[in-house]
Amino acid sequence: MAFFLGQDSLTVIQWSVRAIMAFFFLLLAAKIMGQRSISQLRLLDFIMAILIGNIIAHPLSDPTLGVKGSIITVFILVLLYTMGILLSIKWRKFRHWVDPSPFPIIENGQVLYKNLLKARISIDFLLSELRKGQINGIEKVSLALWEPGGTISFFINPKNQPLTPSDINLKTKPFSLHKTIIKEGKINVNELNKVGKDENWLKNKIQVTYEVDIKDILLATIDNSNNIKVFLYK
Repeated sequence: MAFFLGQDSLTVIQWSVRAIMAFFFLLLAAKIMGQRSISQLRLLDFIMAILIGNIIAHPLSDPTLGVKGSIITVFILVLLYTMGILLSIKWRKFRHWVDPSPFPIIENGQVLYKNLLKARISIDFLLSELRKGQINGIEKVSLALWEPGGTISFFINPKNQPLTPSDINLKTKPFSLHKTIIKEGKINVNELNKVGKDENWLKNKIQVTYEVDIKDILLATIDNSNNIKVFLYK
């Protein structure tokens, strides 16, 4: 357990064990904190990311620093983070403080400059987000909201939105999520069974329709009508 405590120097094996232990400890900490801490960086998430990164990084590069103190500190921070999340769910005032309500930065095709300053973003950043959303004009936006997570929600003016089948009373087929039945030359038997088919049926279907071997297929999907789409290695 010498690698666990601070000392003048560490061997290669001790450095390796310390790194492996820190990695799995952070993995466990992230699991406890939940998907939210990974998928988006809000106020509590940002604080945790900065603190944990600094606390764990130092003992991984300085042999005189022990790992014990860092692990205890991170464990306490994870508990505080979890308590903060629960508190934000239960206590409205605290939730509004750490996750404030969204506010508009565009209304009826007009940029609200004061709210841009409030969000601390530039007009160039706003234009970049418009391009990412494939919106080619501010005048087409009825409402744009600055969200607590640092993203922008855009709502296009109805007159600039494309027609949908429901707008012209056009009948559509029910939604069908294509199932992956072959990936990188290997058959996904579980997905194949879900559509009531077996490997022999699939191999015959592929051979007759595409005249290729399973191993030559990068990806193959199937829909509810048993139509197969094949993508070969290129």
